[in-house]
Amino acid sequence: MRYLSTRGHADRKRFCEILLEGLAPDGGLYLPESYPKVDAAALTRLRQVWQNQGYTALAFEILSLYIDDIPAQDLKALCDKTYTEKVFGTAQIVPLKPLQSAGSAKPELYLEALSNGPTLAFKDMAMQLLGNLFEYELARRGEELNIFGATSGDTGSAAEYAMRGKKGVRVFMTSPHGRMSPFQQAQMFSLLDENIHNIAIEGVFDDCQDLVKAVSNDLDFKRQYKIGTVNSINWARLLAQVVYYFAGYFQATQGNDQTVSFTVPSGNFGNVCAGHVARMMGLPIHRLVVATNENDVLDEFFRTGVYRVRGTSDTHETSSPSMDISKASNFERFVCDLLERDTAQVNAIFGEGLSRQGFFDLSADPRFAKAADFYGFQSGKSTHADRLKTIQQVFAKYGVMIDTHTADGVKVAQEHLDPRVPMIVLETALPIKFAATLVEALGRQPDRPPQFEGIESLPKRVTVMKADLADIKAYISKHCD
Repeated sequence: MRYLSTRGHADRKRFCEILLEGLAPDGGLYLPESYPKVDAAALTRLRQVWQNQGYTALAFEILSLYIDDIPAQDLKALCDKTYTEKVFGTAQIVPLKPLQSAGSAKPELYLEALSNGPTLAFKDMAMQLLGNLFEYELARRGEELNIFGATSGDTGSAAEYAMRGKKGVRVFMTSPHGRMSPFQQAQMFSLLDENIHNIAIEGVFDDCQDLVKAVSNDLDFKRQYKIGTVNSINWARLLAQVVYYFAGYFQATQGNDQTVSFTVPSGNFGNVCAGHVARMMGLPIHRLVVATNENDVLDEFFRTGVYRVRGTSDTHETSSPSMDISKASNFERFVCDLLERDTAQVNAIFGEGLSRQGFFDLSADPRFAKAADFYGFQSGKSTHADRLKTIQQVFAKYGVMIDTHTADGVKVAQEHLDPRVPMIVLETALPIKFAATLVEALGRQPDRPPQFEGIESLPKRVTVMKADLADIKAYISKHCD
């Protein structure tokens, strides 16, 4: 298996090379040269693996299709180490929750529970594996890695909890100053491990993400300080997420002649891009529904063909803050497939074109219609009022409390229901992470896992900085020497 850059760089690399690299040398994102295909017989075998051996074995089978430079026994051991009941609180790892009214013949939709990990968010599903992969590969090479990342809320804590104490790894995590929930801030800033560095940037998430890309594109600095990334621009992050699409499908269906749809709350497009990969492999997915909040860059594209990034002043601060993103960095992977791997065109529109114009328009390109017709994408938007209403509705009708991002997903999913096709909404976090909005909606505090009692009052360590590339580089240099 070899990987190529979405922007056409000549190199073809193996998995462990891109694991530690992040962006390609030309600023592109890595994709496999082709997606391995899962035919009917292979899908039946994977269903049996899921039923008889569980999530860990399923993860090993799917990851093995993309990773051929880690010995099979080592990869299996990494999966066994990562996906345990102790870490994720349930032997199923990602149990499916039917939302079914009393007297109804079948569920209206399903929630796939992805938030049972250490930081109560779906990011743990990939980040726990990534931490173990990093530690394994760095030990094999006798090297160290300095992770420079950006978070709008959940990636940061998931990365830090996965990397804390890992040998040979330091984490420098940027986040938008004051724009995460108090619980999210406490999760990150209360980690006092020596290898964890939190940097609050005066700006929005996109400013943080721009810094990560700028550092990654400075090849000399990147090599000197061995910079890697845990953001979803890292292919390993996205690959790990492909597994739970298969697990959700097997739980919602009885046989492989059925299709399902997934609705995915999305800001950076990484989570739903994993669904795209699963669908390209042959998983019978009918629709991939992208749910946005008021920062509706992705919804606008799927409705109109225009991808228009917003500046800091036009990025809304919302009650689903992990989706307060106006530059969906993972989107480039899907557009590369949409444009039939025309890497020259991808380079033209995502390179200088997007930074110069601030938008691109594919509405007149005949290939744009394939986004829905061939790739199965649909989309919708949710607002604060929608979130409150949906949280209230789901609690009253099903007795289930959901967080604000999952509420965005449920709201949009309800607009795209097909009685013939099960709809699975990917749960993104537990409600306690966004308690203020849950109190506003339901008049009560959400349940808090015992290990997080009093987390907001713990000592915190964070450095507030401006979105200045030179200052960021100086900070990294100081703490690496």
